[in-house]
Amino acid sequence: MDVSDETLARAAADGDRQAFSLLVERVYDKVFAYAWRVTGSRAEAEDLAQDICAALPVKLQHYRGEARVTTWLYKITVNAARDRFRRNATHAKAAEGWGGWEIARRADEAERAERADWLRTAMTRLGQDLRETLALVLDGVTQAEAAAILDVPEGTVAWRISEAKKKLKAMNEAEEKEAEA
Repeated sequence: MDVSDETLARAAADGDRQAFSLLVERVYDKVFAYAWRVTGSRAEAEDLAQDICAALPVKLQHYRGEARVTTWLYKITVNAARDRFRRNATHAKAAEGWGGWEIARRADEAERAERADWLRTAMTRLGQDLRETLALVLDGVTQAEAAAILDVPEGTVAWRISEAKKKLKAMNEAEEKEAEA
């Protein structure tokens, strides 16, 4: 016995799970194919078809039987696709202003990472005493704490920091001159 889509829709609306399952089985490919043609994207069409089928139990409560089920589902698919396009356009418009900000943020982040890499490399060319002292201070340790950790007077820590800065500055200037040449 061949049951019509409309009969299945009414039975599914009344809670018949088997009727619902059979109805989805019958109409899913049509909904998907139409959604693909409308969106132009297989992934969008899959999402749309799945969203429509997931919402179908509630939507069937409003099916009046004035049109064939497939016609009614095409209408739902058109509306769902339009909603998705509007939502995507709204998101794209909202994101527009952030594009420049994000590019600048990433450039700043890359520049900071490049400076940090340069400092790590340059520090390997410092003597052990200067490197150990500078590393502690860069980690947020006070000069007094660094003096206690390294077992040297606080004045020695201050001198080492000053020397490390001079040497790093000289290295940076030499690299800049080399790059200009």
